[in-house]
Amino acid sequence: MKKLLIASLVMFSGYLNAQDFQGMAVYESKTSTSDFMKGMGGNRDITPEMQKNIEERMKKMFEKTFILNFDKSASIYKEEEKLDAPGQQGGGRMMTSMMGGGGTHYKNIKEEKVIVDKEFFGKEFLINDTLPKLVWKLEGESKMIGQYNCFKATAVRPVSDSDFRNFRFRGKEDEKKENEVKKDTASSKTNLMDQWEMPKEVVITAWYAPEIPVNQGPENYWGLPGLILEVNDGKTSILCSKIVMNTKDKVEIKAPSKGKKVTQKEYDEIVKNKMEEMKEMYGGKGGRGGRFH
Repeated sequence: MKKLLIASLVMFSGYLNAQDFQGMAVYESKTSTSDFMKGMGGNRDITPEMQKNIEERMKKMFEKTFILNFDKSASIYKEEEKLDAPGQQGGGRMMTSMMGGGGTHYKNIKEEKVIVDKEFFGKEFLINDTLPKLVWKLEGESKMIGQYNCFKATAVRPVSDSDFRNFRFRGKEDEKKENEVKKDTASSKTNLMDQWEMPKEVVITAWYAPEIPVNQGPENYWGLPGLILEVNDGKTSILCSKIVMNTKDKVEIKAPSKGKKVTQKEYDEIVKNKMEEMKEMYGGKGGRGGRFH
């Protein structure tokens, strides 16, 4: 096994030393819909048939394919282009963005920066920030992913307020609190959004392949001694399904440039404020949603 790994590393070192080296990896991303369906379970207006249809649509929306193109120091990670389903144009793109899709993730390991373009409520944003530094703990476990022997690593990362895949349904532990809120007649129609919460942090489990010695991975994940082939945060799993080394058709790996420039923190604040605005609007306290400035 050691001889095989050494031979693989020598082979990939040859690839990496090539002036025009470039690799491509395909990832399948799936997010559990169980929390979202729990949140709808108490709604009497939704029939079992409606709930089934919603669940099927959400499942499709939360199953995505992404392409990672990478070279020795940079990468672009983008959702595979598909024809929009009927009625999915405007709102569909916004939901895609909120659920971890849409736009282009550009990572430059050498400069330790990340640039992501996002569309939110019809406005384009360009998130320009430093790469998040995860403190990875290298575990002793290993497993095969395809033909690659991968090793386990774990880390704890703070949750982004603009990534709604991390929403958790509060459930019965807050039922008493919710009942107290409902005593106020002004709040009796209330906000379903009050029943949801965003955790402060999540535990990440990643599997990386030392045989592919590039410091890259899907989304904003990086920093391990090998390409990250699998990531799981408890609700979302991202698994590599295909790898092509030294691809013949080269892709230009450059950062996106369109959109209002913001930091990740500023973008999170914009999304958070907009969701608070919607919360008030649907709680009967407001009219139309405001505009971005």
